[in-house]
Amino acid sequence: MLVEIPDPEVILGVILAFVVGLVSLYGYYKVQSFIKSKSEVSEVSQSERLEYYERQLIDMKIRLDALEIQGIEQKVEDPNLELKQFLEKLAKNEVQERKVKETSKPEDVPEKPVSAPSITSIDHTNPTDYVLHLITDKAMTSRDIQITLKRSREHTSRLMKRLFEDGFVQRNTETKPYTYSITEKGKAKVKEIQINSIIA
Repeated sequence: MLVEIPDPEVILGVILAFVVGLVSLYGYYKVQSFIKSKSEVSEVSQSERLEYYERQLIDMKIRLDALEIQGIEQKVEDPNLELKQFLEKLAKNEVQERKVKETSKPEDVPEKPVSAPSITSIDHTNPTDYVLHLITDKAMTSRDIQITLKRSREHTSRLMKRLFEDGFVQRNTETKPYTYSITEKGKAKVKEIQINSIIA
């Protein structure tokens, strides 16, 4: 049996087609890997950017929470609120006493005007009296008293120690920081101060 050998041009064409196929296949894989690496780089850079923004958001959230906490702590009650409430009570009591006296007085007797106590009736120069007025209705910490008095921590500590030793205040050691409240002896002292300020 005879085998026909094709023309050399046909053989050359087949070989050439085979080589072109191999080269194009090799080029395809190279280009595809280059495109993949570029897309992976862009994906990596995007994920890094997202992580960066996420960290920034977390940091901002932490700062915002800290500011809110500080804002809550700064919204502390007015340090003179107890004093104002005390003075209002005194004024109401005097008004009631005046009404009682008016109803019991004969009409021809001229009425003696009674003025409501003002802040000046409390001796701010005497911190002992001032502190006793402050803690009459509500127990306070040494720090609260210090802020209200606008004195140093050491001065406030010495003052509270002296009041405690004199029996005007009692110290609650079950709470941290300690709270101070007025004793019966202290209340008597406050009444004495009130009478003296009304007389004066």
